[in-house]
Amino acid sequence: MLEYIPYGKTGYFNQLVTDFLAEHPQIRPFYTYSPVHPDFAAAIKARQDFNTPRAALVQALEEQYKALDPIKAVQDNISSLLHPQTFTVCTAHQPNIFTGYLYFAYKILQTIKLCTELKQQYPQHNFVPVYYMGSEDNDLEELGSIYLDGKTLTWETSQQGAVGRMEPAGLELLINQVKDSLGYAPHAAELLELLRKAYLEHRNIQEATLYLVHALFGRFGLVVLLPDSAVLKRLYIPVMKDELFHQSSHAIVQDTLEKISAHYKVQANPREINLFYLQDGLRERIVQEGAEWKVLHTPLTFTATSLLEELEAHPERFSPNVILRGMFQETVLPNIAFIGGGGEIAYWLELRNLFAHFKVPYPVVLLRNSLLLVDERSKERMDKLGITTTELFQSTDAIVNDYVKKHTNATLVLKDEYLAIEKLFDILEEKARSIDVTLVASAGTERSKALKSIGKLEHKFLRAEKKKFAWQTDQIKQVKNKLFPVGSLQERKENFMPWYAEEGPQFFDRVLDALIPVTDQFVIVYPSEG
Repeated sequence: MLEYIPYGKTGYFNQLVTDFLAEHPQIRPFYTYSPVHPDFAAAIKARQDFNTPRAALVQALEEQYKALDPIKAVQDNISSLLHPQTFTVCTAHQPNIFTGYLYFAYKILQTIKLCTELKQQYPQHNFVPVYYMGSEDNDLEELGSIYLDGKTLTWETSQQGAVGRMEPAGLELLINQVKDSLGYAPHAAELLELLRKAYLEHRNIQEATLYLVHALFGRFGLVVLLPDSAVLKRLYIPVMKDELFHQSSHAIVQDTLEKISAHYKVQANPREINLFYLQDGLRERIVQEGAEWKVLHTPLTFTATSLLEELEAHPERFSPNVILRGMFQETVLPNIAFIGGGGEIAYWLELRNLFAHFKVPYPVVLLRNSLLLVDERSKERMDKLGITTTELFQSTDAIVNDYVKKHTNATLVLKDEYLAIEKLFDILEEKARSIDVTLVASAGTERSKALKSIGKLEHKFLRAEKKKFAWQTDQIKQVKNKLFPVGSLQERKENFMPWYAEEGPQFFDRVLDALIPVTDQFVIVYPSEG
């Protein structure tokens, strides 16, 4: 069973996201296609008019997949990318260990489902789901932890640079902790075996993640793209050259930011040069100082000539930051739609004019689906208490207070008393006015004190009454903590493994059924009955 709640009513999404979904006039100029009624035909036409480097893309993908067990759906999709009637739908995420958060799976499955629906709408075309791996990210603090069974498990390593290039040494310890957490769930053994093969039999994190994602989602035809590739980066040399020598992106994006920041908090600020220099153990910013280009925190220095030689000989050593990453993705893929979270949407809204400058088609930008998975135990407790899942989006205190007010025999809301005080002081103010107009202010002050006293009494009444509902309060807290761990949305904290350990691959099929690729509704998924 499914239930829906508008994103704006959950309390977990910022104004920019809700305005984006509502197509508010002040945000509408910053993207091309409606996020709730997108014109995919127009996006396809725009992409057809762009010379996508299909042969080089397929060459890079075939190289990346050489060491993996072939899955026909994936191989067919890679081959189909050579055809001008094939387009991609893409989502992107860093290679968090063990996939990181639940929403990692949601993004990928939404991408897969949208491709299926587009094929039904446009049978003359093919649509390939792509996961673009942000393997050049160096935020190990974010990528190196998972939350499992109420605890944060962290990979202890001193490695530096791009996380995708890091060796998975030390992850065996974490896999053993995962084993302790999953216990003897029906599919725990197969999942642990998959983790061991992925992380203990591959050279680095990006190869381990490629193996894991291929094993989990390959049956759906998902294609994984590793951007850390000389073949792919060579296709982006013209933009990277412009960035190093003319720095066009800074002025273009800065201009957009000034307009957006009048209404919203800015997500990503452009730098003069939005490229990192990338080598094993190293990912550092490139800065220009006079006639020289330096790699920060290293002795590396280039002249204009030597920098151009380095770019032409080793394009893989140049890594786009958040400002240039999206356009790289859209340059190498025949992409028509991008699915991202709230933070990703925010920085994609900064980039439309940059895409226009370089004549790269700007895709349909869609908010990723958000789901709340309700387990059977929580559902039973909620039914017993008579509270709904939508009520759980409030704070725990608000839920408990509402529950007590609804079920108490005492009158806890002193509405009549407030009215009586207001009425009394209306009379007193009239009397004060008739005696001496300067007394009206004194009467107003006393009114405020009296109303405040009633408020304090009301609070004490509620606190006293809540003690009678200790059992129900405890149950509410348990359900809230289970479904909103540490006060966060479940999908932003939990990992997919406990669900997969219980349900196996069927878990992804269940999620896939619940997803709505284009929507402005948050989805609540209840356990299937029977």
